[in-house]
Parts: sequence; structure tokens; C-alpha cells
Amino acid sequence: MTPLEIAAIFVAGLWAGTINTIVGSGSLITFPTLLAFGFSPLTANVSNTVGLVPGSASGSVGYRHELAGQTQRAIWLGASSIAGGLTGALLLLAYPGAFAAIVPVLIGVALILVAAGPWLSRRLAEHRHAEAHRSWPLAILFYATAIYGGYFGAGMGIVMIALLTIFVPDTLQRLNGLKNVLAVLINGVAAVIFVFVAPVRWDVAVTIAAGSIVGGQIGAGVGRKLPPSVLRGAIIAVGLVAEARLLLG
Repeated sequence: MTPLEIAAIFVAGLWAGTINTIVGSGSLITFPTLLAFGFSPLTANVSNTVGLVPGSASGSVGYRHELAGQTQRAIWLGASSIAGGLTGALLLLAYPGAFAAIVPVLIGVALILVAAGPWLSRRLAEHRHAEAHRSWPLAILFYATAIYGGYFGAGMGIVMIALLTIFVPDTLQRLNGLKNVLAVLINGVAAVIFVFVAPVRWDVAVTIAAGSIVGGQIGAGVGRKLPPSVLRGAIIAVGLVAEARLLLG
């Protein structure tokens, strides 16, 4: 890569790491950047996934205080996340273009759920039990979300936040911290598969990783200070931008 390409990919990784930690959809920055520099879609996708895992881990560390007391949630939903991430990675290698048509629909539905999250959460409150995070519907929906995440993942964080706010009674900040941990598991298991059987460009992956690690810390620093209403608004705003970019190509 040329120095200009390295600089551009590093900055894209930094922004992606920041946005992933606060909201999600960071791949909509890094993936098009790699395509613009001439990388094939498959190489760009797998290299991007490998590169963004350290950024998600960095964001999780930044949210460590919000993760206190969420071990059981992380274990229960982590199992679904790992299984789905593995499934999605294998689907990408077998059918590289399978999800392209449904991504805008998926993000659009997720945005509606995020906006309606407080209302839906109140409506479901009387039907929840003490271990709401152990509901099988949530586990199944997380498995489906993780399949998409292992396959491509742009907007995955928005979908996860939507599901968590509806099914799990807790603050948005704590659920965002949990979202970051689960994103590490989904992308991490996919990255392991890609390392062994996919055309990863290591110079690209390492450059994205360096930027996303810094971005993860920036995102945690900013995201943890946002009031719930502002954080929810940021999620919706980024999602709308992502939706527009996908629909307009």
C-alpha cells in the first residue's frame, strides 16, 4: 500500500472504531474505503472484519464499568452470538452476495425498534420475568443477528441495541457496553475462520486494527457521557445515514 492508502485506511479504522463503540455501522466507513482502493469485495470484507475486532475489544474495555453484574447475560447471549457469527462467516465464504438485498430492510426495521424501544419495553415489562435476558426468543433473534454480523455486519450494533432495549430491562449505557462485548464475540469467531481460509490482507487488517483500537477508546469516552436520549438519537442518526448510503449505493 502507498502512504496515502495507509493513512486513509487508518483514519477510516479510527472512525469505524469510534462509531462501532457508540452505535454500530462502522463497516460502512471502512468497507467502501477498501473498495475505493481497488480491493475485491471478499478481500475487503474479511480484512475489515479481522481489523475491527481489536477496536470492538478496545471499546468493551472502555465500557468495563457498565459491564459490572452482566456476566450471566454475556454468557447466555454470547453462546448465540458465537454460533451465529460462525454460521455467518461460513455463509460468506459459500455465498458472497447472499445478504446484499436485505441489509437496508434489516437496518430500517432496527431503527424503528430503537426509536420505539422505550415504549415497547414498557409494554413488555409485565410479561418479563427476573431472568429476562434468558428468554429463548431473544437468544434466537441474537443468533439470527449474529449470522448477519459474521457475514457482513454493517448496522449489526443497531440491531443488537434494538433487541436488548426491548427484551432486557436496564439502562441504555449498560446495554451498549454489553453490545460491544457481544460484537467482539461475533466478529472474533468470524475473524478466526477468515484467518485460516479467506484472503485476508494483513497489511490492511493491521492498519484498520491500529485505527479502530484508538477509535474504540474515543468512542467509549464519548459514548459513556451521553444522556440516554442523546445516545438513542445518535444511534438513529447514524442508522439513517447508513440506510441512505446503502439505498443510494
